[in-house]
Amino acid sequence: MSRFWRGTAAAVALSMAFGQAAAVQAEAQPRGGALLRGLDKVTGHAADFIAPIGETVTFGALEVVARACERRPEDQTPEVSVYLQIYDMAPTPRRGAPEDAPERREIFSGWMFASSPGLNGLEHAVYDIWAMDCRT
Repeated sequence: MSRFWRGTAAAVALSMAFGQAAAVQAEAQPRGGALLRGLDKVTGHAADFIAPIGETVTFGALEVVARACERRPEDQTPEVSVYLQIYDMAPTPRRGAPEDAPERREIFSGWMFASSPGLNGLEHAVYDIWAMDCRT
């Protein structure tokens, strides 16, 4: 076999191996979610909950949507970052709307960091929410 064909065969085999590995890796990674901790300041009740990526979950009168959750590799300083959108569903009377219809109002949109919850946290009179970890 000539050197050209050996090199071509090796390149084809290598690209097939990488292609299969990438396909297996893409199938093996689920969407996951963010592990969050919520605190109701009125009752003092704290609860951990998982917000699947792209889905809406409810904590009290808040709707929480996790858009991304990233964890640094093991060989770096530990850090978990979660991109959240949080909406307040408290009933607010509006002109022409039924009195019991809640108004969805965005109160937070941004990154939260598990190591620094006070850096970019939710400012709400009744609820606190912190990022804890990423789940797969």
